This record gives sequence, C-alpha cells and structure tokens, in this order.
Amino acid sequence: MSVSTVAAAPSVCAPLPVLGRDVTVPLVTGGEVTYAALDYAASAPALQRVWDDVAAYAPYYGSVHRGAGYLSQLSTDLFENSRRTVAEFLDCREGDQVVFTRSTTDSLNLLAAALPAGCRVFVFETEHHASLLPWRGAQVTYLDAPRSPRDAVETLERALADRTVPTEGGHGPALVCVTGASNVTGELWPVRELTAAAHAHGARIVLDAAQLAPHHQVSVADLDVDWVAFSGHKLYAPFGSGVLAGRADWLRAAEPYLAGGGASRKVGRREDGGVDVEWHDSAARHEAGSPNVIGAYALASACKALTEAGFDTLVAREQYLVRAVRDGLAGVPEVRFLSLFGDEAPRVGVLSFVVEGWNSSHFAAALSAEYGIGVRDGLFCAHPLLRTLLGSDPQAQGECGAPEAAPGEKSLNAIRVSFGAGTPDEHVERFVRAVKELVADGAKWNYRTEDGRCVPDTSA
Repeated sequence: MSVSTVAAAPSVCAPLPVLGRDVTVPLVTGGEVTYAALDYAASAPALQRVWDDVAAYAPYYGSVHRGAGYLSQLSTDLFENSRRTVAEFLDCREGDQVVFTRSTTDSLNLLAAALPAGCRVFVFETEHHASLLPWRGAQVTYLDAPRSPRDAVETLERALADRTVPTEGGHGPALVCVTGASNVTGELWPVRELTAAAHAHGARIVLDAAQLAPHHQVSVADLDVDWVAFSGHKLYAPFGSGVLAGRADWLRAAEPYLAGGGASRKVGRREDGGVDVEWHDSAARHEAGSPNVIGAYALASACKALTEAGFDTLVAREQYLVRAVRDGLAGVPEVRFLSLFGDEAPRVGVLSFVVEGWNSSHFAAALSAEYGIGVRDGLFCAHPLLRTLLGSDPQAQGECGAPEAAPGEKSLNAIRVSFGAGTPDEHVERFVRAVKELVADGAKWNYRTEDGRCVPDTSA
C-alpha cells in the first residue's frame, strides 16, 4: 500500500504550497490581513504535501517494531523506509547510520554523549546554542568569530595544530562542530574546506545543517563530513523530529543515549540479582522507547518534496527574494544588516539587521501588530555571535527594551527576517514596504513591555 503523493516541481517564481498561507490575523489599527510568516529560521510552515501524506497514513497508524498485526507491520515498514529516504536525501555513505531524534539539539547532545574518552571538541563562538553547548563533558576549545571563510579555515587549522600531543602515541580523538549556514546572518560556511582541515589533523567533524538542509542540497559523501544533524521543523515537517546521520563506530561503542525498550536486544537476570543487557548496534541503540513514526514520516515526506522540486530551482527563487530585501532597503540608511563575511557573502534566506533609533523588539512588534508580519527579534539563541556583531555599537535605546538585560545591553538585540520555499513574493514586498514606512513615519500605535515582550498598549 502506498500513502505517498507526488508534488509537481514549481517554477522559479512559484512557492511550494504550505499550511497557513491563507491565515488572516487582526491588525491593531483595525481590519485583518493575510499573515506573512517570515520566521522560517525558527520553524518553517509545514508543506501541504507533508500534511497530506501524514493525513493519508494516519488511519493506518500502529505500533512500530512491536506488533504482528497488519497496521504494526505497515507502520514499521513506513518508519524504516523513512530512514532510507533520509539517507538518500543526505547522500549517506555505505555503513552510515541514520538515527531519528527530536531535533538538531537532541542530535548533537546524542553525539556529545557518544564521544570517546579524552575527546577534544573545537567549536566556533558563532554557533547556535544547539551546537555550542552540548559538549559539557569534553574539553572544549571555543574559537573566535572569523571574518572571512578563509579566516575560519585558518583559525581551525591553527587550533588543531596546537593540540597538546600526548607523550606516548599521537593525538587523541577530536571533534569539530560547525554550522553549514548561520541562523543569524544566513551566511554559508566553507564546510568542505573545514572538513579537509579537520581530517588533515586527525579530527572528525559534525555539520549542524539545521539552517542549510532546508535551502541547499547536503551530501554527506561529497562534503566528507563525519556526521550531519538537522531538524524536521525547519525542513517544512512538523511533529518534533530530527536526524543524526553519519559514522557508526562511535555510536555503536557508546552507551545508549536512552536506556529502555527498543535499544536492547536481550535482557536477563543474573544470579547475583543484577541485570545483563545486550544492546543493539544499529540505529535502534539510541532510539529507545516507541519512536515518533509520524514525525519520521513527515520528515521523509519533506525530503522527497524538496528533492522533487529541485534544489537548483529553490535556491534560484530564494536568492531572488534575498536580493529583493537587500535592494529594497538599500536606500534606507537607518537599516544596517549584520554580517561576518561581508554583505556580498553567499547566504540562505536569513537576514538580520538593526534599525537606527529603534529597539529591535519595538520594531518587530510594530511589524506584527500593524502589518501582520511575523519576524524574530532578540539574540536568536546565538548570544556570543550577536554580542560580537552588536556589542561594540548597540543601537540607541528605544521603547520596549529587554528589562532582564544586563546594564549596557538593554538594546542589544536584532531583527531577523527569514523565508524559504513557501514564501510568496507579496510577503517580502509587504515587509520591505513596512520597514520603509516605520523608519520614515514611526509606529502608528503605542507599545509597552509585558512579561519581557514588547506588545501593543491597549490600556487606553
């Protein structure tokens, strides 16, 4: 039985259909408008294709790896076929494992728990907290923010070359963690060059592809990375799914990420009253408990939809939208885009900026309340990077500063606009128009801080 559907590849000017494209929201100034979802970097809307596939499967939902009944058999096949689909989407090598997790954060914490003893970890301060923070049990070297792709490679090479060499033997195990595309600036990182540098110094590398996989084709084999991690909710798939894919050896040697049913092959009592456990050495070793089969299937459906649409087509349209934002706001001197590698650096559909004279939380609140546009404001779970980009020159304090911020950091925040395969041209056009109007004329409404958020003041 097949519960899949086939989506037609769109033209360069047509977005892929997503849920919520016709949702209307109220404006504080009166009336309603179709919601412009421009916060894809946090969570992309679900593709209509994904929702339809899940709805077709839902009546056949059953336990996975647990039952002899028809629905259980069907669900098990669906789950394992989803694993194969993800492996094909990532162009995994023979012998690589695909482990289903809850998210990128979960995936990287799983890998952190599987590090061999004495492993050194190297990570740039520019990483999202999901890839910056999981390595608490290892010796971590945090690398300064680079200002060019070449600087990034040279910084990593120096750090790896300076590793302490044990008296006996060579280097111990080492892992480099790097993003594929920044969740703050959208800039593409030199993954292939960083991988070559890591391997040349005897280190392995894991790619945080949370922001890269929804926008560009990711080939594990071509990039030669050891592992890749990404999230379904950024890949147009709901239901809390994620993936860690790559080399099997460290994962097989590690204790299970969670102990329980599914991870164990055989369990028996010992004469001394204890328990002997034989763990699986497949991906199941780190997938204890009943798996999120709907989440895995949704993620696989999104992989198929993006592949069928064609990444060349998706990238071309996204770059058109990036240029529309950059060119549309080029004549507004109050707007300053944030960048590590320069304004012309290749990037995905993620742009962060500040507006002179505005607190970013205030500006974002006005975009939502007065124009029906959803963007993100704050530090984007990348605090060290934002402090690098803004710390020496925070914009003037405005309304709705962050009350919990440290002294001197009340206005240390930015605005992020992000889009992708489901973004209509009109949403980007409305955003550019709204930014220009707010800069020129100011907000039409008064705002106040409530529970740390800037909100329209409706007390009058």
